[in-house]
Amino acid sequence: MSPQDRYPVARPCLSDLEERYLVDAYRSGWISSQGPYLQRFEEQFAARCGAAAAVATGNGTVALHLALAAAGIGPGDEVIVPALTYVATANAVVYCGARPVFVDVSPESWCIDVEQVAASVGPRTRAVIAVDLYGHPADYSALRALCERHGLLLVSDAAESFGALLDGRPTGDLADVTTFSFFGNKVITAGEGGCVTTSDLALAERMRLLRNQGMDPRRRYYFPVVGFNYRLTNLASALLCAQLERADDIISRRDAVIATYERELTDPPLLTSQPVVAGVRRAPWMASFLVGPPGSTGQRDELARSLDLLGVETRPFFVPLTDLPPYADATGELPVTADLSRRGINLPTYADLTDVDLKVIVDRVRTALAGVTGRR
Repeated sequence: MSPQDRYPVARPCLSDLEERYLVDAYRSGWISSQGPYLQRFEEQFAARCGAAAAVATGNGTVALHLALAAAGIGPGDEVIVPALTYVATANAVVYCGARPVFVDVSPESWCIDVEQVAASVGPRTRAVIAVDLYGHPADYSALRALCERHGLLLVSDAAESFGALLDGRPTGDLADVTTFSFFGNKVITAGEGGCVTTSDLALAERMRLLRNQGMDPRRRYYFPVVGFNYRLTNLASALLCAQLERADDIISRRDAVIATYERELTDPPLLTSQPVVAGVRRAPWMASFLVGPPGSTGQRDELARSLDLLGVETRPFFVPLTDLPPYADATGELPVTADLSRRGINLPTYADLTDVDLKVIVDRVRTALAGVTGRR
């Protein structure tokens, strides 16, 4: 394959298998929220995650809301959330009428800081949401012990960590309940889609009730509770069944992409790669680097602008949630979150990148870096 003029930061990896399953679902007439691919996906995904049950949803955001709502989180409750994450993590808390309490992340993993979680538990705290930021699992052993001690629900936002392992165990059964996203830039995708996994069968049953507008599964069009339309279609499930069959190959190639970047480009303090804690097998969601030394400003954005001119799309790390207008009244210092957000950058990460493509991107990154450092 010849080098491309432009490289997007993400692209789905699709094959003839996805097309075949999708056409099969289409021709079957089961195109909505029932059908054999939906059941098949839930069963296979639960098994892959080591969980007793999987509840498929329309996207990752509603997966979070569904999990919290089914657990009874509501007005007056507080949920501890890392300040460095996608906004959906906090929004799902607000959808329930509860209040997110923001804490900093750890510099060793970029995931929620367990000591700060412990210091933030109060009389209204009902749950903790740990986010597996950029594919790296949080410290679930310590978090589970903490949550059990205080009687809290432990939720894993694993939107970015499908394929990760912690001490040999897959994300999906490391917390009381785990949520996933299958947006177009994720490791496996249906364009949109989500899922909740849990080994609490009563909670899974409650989520299925709420997912389907609250309709009694034994009495059609009888609604004992107010629910939501959070269903996933059989068409999307067909895509996901194919993606699951190919997941190991997709993960392996994405691993190789990130390994190439880290081997060829890591050069602290100019570029520092994502840290990986012992016992963790990171999911290869996005190649993640920090630009410049701790506390520096401006270099990340300058590098991104230069790479854009060279045809390499990048994305910055998330904006701290406490810097966003809906959550700006939060209190407390979040120095690690602030620093990572200012310096973090993601490079193109997808399975269809060839070795030739990677060489071109690496060369372009080196050229851009030389320009950034040469002007200082």
